[in-house]
Amino acid sequence: MTANEIIRTKRDAHHLSKSQIEYFIEEYVAGNIPDYQASALLMAIYFNGMDDQETTYLTNAMANSGNTISLKKFRYDTVDKHSTGGVGDKTTLIVSPIAACLGCKVAKMSGRGLGFTGGTVDKLMSIPNYKISPPIDEFFKIVEKTGVSVIRQSDFVAPADKKLYALRDVTGSVESLPLIASSIMSKKIALGSHSIVLDVKVGSGAFMKSYDDALLLANTMVNIGRNCNRNMAAIITNMNTPLGNAIGNNLEVIEAIKLLKGEYISGLYEECVAIAGLMVAVTKSISLDEAEALVKDSISSGAAYNKFIEWISAQGGDISYIENTDKFEKANICCEVISEKSGYIFSMDTEAIGSIAGTLGAGRKTVDDTVDYTAGIILHKKTGDYVSMGEKLCTLFTNNSDAAKEGKTRYLNALKFADDRPKKHPTIYKIIH
Repeated sequence: MTANEIIRTKRDAHHLSKSQIEYFIEEYVAGNIPDYQASALLMAIYFNGMDDQETTYLTNAMANSGNTISLKKFRYDTVDKHSTGGVGDKTTLIVSPIAACLGCKVAKMSGRGLGFTGGTVDKLMSIPNYKISPPIDEFFKIVEKTGVSVIRQSDFVAPADKKLYALRDVTGSVESLPLIASSIMSKKIALGSHSIVLDVKVGSGAFMKSYDDALLLANTMVNIGRNCNRNMAAIITNMNTPLGNAIGNNLEVIEAIKLLKGEYISGLYEECVAIAGLMVAVTKSISLDEAEALVKDSISSGAAYNKFIEWISAQGGDISYIENTDKFEKANICCEVISEKSGYIFSMDTEAIGSIAGTLGAGRKTVDDTVDYTAGIILHKKTGDYVSMGEKLCTLFTNNSDAAKEGKTRYLNALKFADDRPKKHPTIYKIIH
């Protein structure tokens, strides 16, 4: 067996065997297959695709290319949640303590944000003293004690995925569905949770722009997980508008706290109830309706908020900031974006808005960029809202005056207005369970 034979097999649109895929991944990670041959295979996959069996083989090979986490001590109570990325997506901060207070074990590794999407790790790092990279034995102890811990993903988890993604990024093969699905699922499989809930976002602020593509990706990942003996569920959610009203790290933490304390935030509440409900339903083998009722009760009773405090405290975070969010550091520059016209907001370019937040300092273009935890945007009007000329559309927070000036212009350009109210789109398009 040689790399060249494997490349030719997929180039000619034939099925790759388990042994061929495992051989290629093992030899590539070991440095015995050069990048140019790996790039050739990626491009062959891009053009000819993979069936579910091949994609499962690739997922397992990448999952086993580095360290894997065993969560067997928690039996079948472990559940992980993954989002394909969006703007204002702080759901992990909310659904993790909800699931934990309802008997699930959420042992989660998350990544940092890159591009127009925010990262859970960056949000948590905006909480003073929160330990994002504790020793693995301490991670397990926190999960055992509180039911939830979220830490930074190790570079040693699925290293094949990291190497292949770097190649995909520079060879024009990022958009390949089997490569996207195996990339996501290899990390989830390696991290050991028995149940996995996927939040696949679709719209202007998501990587998947069309519903059909999002549905295909969701079904592909669910099939991979089931082929790997995991309990699976997926939800397809609307990312044509930012999720909630806050974009930016400590701004999103504050909004998550508000929801956990019982404040209703349109869109964000419904999505979190659905995701947390799926997490509980697949873990505890109960109906989704029953699980969602438990989720809503955990919020209204304060149990979810108390679990959030317990989790943050166990991981070293200063809970005085949770109990009094006014303590969070604030940006030096706070400027309002004022509407120059009257009418309904017909649409929002959510990706552009996420990019504006990044320019203000809330995100990074490269992995080495420094994040300003105080930077971001608070939305006052969203798609479907009527706006009068002179009304506030949003407030920008930054420590960069040039970014604030640029952000105002770009934000106005990211909105389209109309005389008539646009059709309302649901927050949740579909649940696969």
